[in-house]
Amino acid sequence: MTEAILLVGGKGTRLRPLTVHTPKPMVRAAGVPFLAHQLARARAAGVDHVVLATSYLAEVFEPYFGDGSALGLHLEYVTEEEPLGTGGAIRNVASRLTSAPEDPVLIFNGDILTGLDIGRLVTTHETTGADVSLHLTRVTDPRAYGLVPTDETGRVLAFLEKPQTPEEIVTDQINAGAYVFRRSVIDTVPAGRPVSVERETFPGLLAAGARLQGMVDSTYWLDLGTPAAFVRGSADLVLGRAPSPAVPGRCGDRLVLPTAQVAADAKLTGGTVVGEGAFVAEGARIFGSTILPGAVIEPGAVITDSVVGTRARVGERSVLTGAVIGDGAVVGADNEFREGARVWCDARIPAGAVRFSSDQ
Repeated sequence: MTEAILLVGGKGTRLRPLTVHTPKPMVRAAGVPFLAHQLARARAAGVDHVVLATSYLAEVFEPYFGDGSALGLHLEYVTEEEPLGTGGAIRNVASRLTSAPEDPVLIFNGDILTGLDIGRLVTTHETTGADVSLHLTRVTDPRAYGLVPTDETGRVLAFLEKPQTPEEIVTDQINAGAYVFRRSVIDTVPAGRPVSVERETFPGLLAAGARLQGMVDSTYWLDLGTPAAFVRGSADLVLGRAPSPAVPGRCGDRLVLPTAQVAADAKLTGGTVVGEGAFVAEGARIFGSTILPGAVIEPGAVITDSVVGTRARVGERSVLTGAVIGDGAVVGADNEFREGARVWCDARIPAGAVRFSSDQ
């Protein structure tokens, strides 16, 4: 296997304001764009040609990654003029593939952090003679996902989208967002219109008698679609819980990128990342958080499980817990933001304006 398609066209609405100026796969996790981790793992698995299916803020990708030669890859970029969905995006880039009709093509969703054994998935695909093979993982609460029951050989029996009643939950196996397609199958997807691979392509193939194979791999898996998940994924990469050859430094409790400045008595733990050119002042305490490039954390600030955007500023003694501060925003001194709070890009929050406790 030498080819892969990466689906990176989504708007990342659940991650806003992080995705106002940056497409979701380009938001930094463990110091580099999340996409860099996916490309590095694909390369390690033997892939050398990757086609990126782009749409939202498509112009951001190529200036950063270029032709991929620095990564040992050949990268190509295809931009959708109108969003085509997962299946439509796959079909839209098919002309860039060089594989023969029977060859396997690896397909990744651009927002999944996983320890998937890619080689094992390809081997499963080839040994079973499957038309499409799917990475499946098991979750405790599958209601937010598409269920994929299989028989004792791993052959897929059905696709059940987001069950809501106990009777509908017939398995804890879900579609984990990585696939191997037989090259010729991609050409059967309708061209020029939106197509959902989950709701249309896979059920249609199943109804037509195609062999769809599921492979359960329950190593690390995380959908990075929400700010809480994204900051957790970044921390897990730094801590070494999630594998990636692209982490720019040794795994440990903290990752401080070159040109960042951190005061000697500042405390960084829990997989915290401090990006290039960022500044963390004396007495600041940061746990499990992502400080993006150029951000400033003033003295005594306490930041937990949060993301501070590019060139944003967090004032003295302000407390963030599970919060997102957008690019260029300024949070004045003595503010408190709790779980789920989002401060939009370039917003200005006066000192002491937001509190969850007394100011005394």
